[in-house]
Amino acid sequence: MTKQDKFTILSLHDKGLTYIQIGRELNMSPNTVKSIYRRETEKKKQCRNCRQPLIQGGGGRPRSFCCDNCRILWWKKHPEKVNRRAYYQLTCAGCGQQFDSYGRKRRKYCNHQCYVVDRFGVPSFPQPEQPLLKKDLTI
Repeated sequence: MTKQDKFTILSLHDKGLTYIQIGRELNMSPNTVKSIYRRETEKKKQCRNCRQPLIQGGGGRPRSFCCDNCRILWWKKHPEKVNRRAYYQLTCAGCGQQFDSYGRKRRKYCNHQCYVVDRFGVPSFPQPEQPLLKKDLTI
């Protein structure tokens, strides 16, 4: 097994190919591809975005990214991997319409304007019927 083969396996896996697809492309067993991939990634933990070696801290959760920029870029490229389970279907207390709320199941209103109208009985930003004149502004 050459370094080029190992690099090819890592790069193809990063592109989203499965072990079976990589094995077919390189004429290897999928189990061989899997073991090589795991051995290489265990040997040196790398940043998920830029592939630089990571220096792990003493305790806590293992690092996945070398810096905040890499973390932000990687999550922007992979929005499908975000685990968004906390969507709630709620009814607005102001207008009665259904709306989705992410992460807050105790929410009552769909927006600020519904809150203001329901709570105070007036629109949140009333528009003057006539434009103000300079003489109206004098004290």
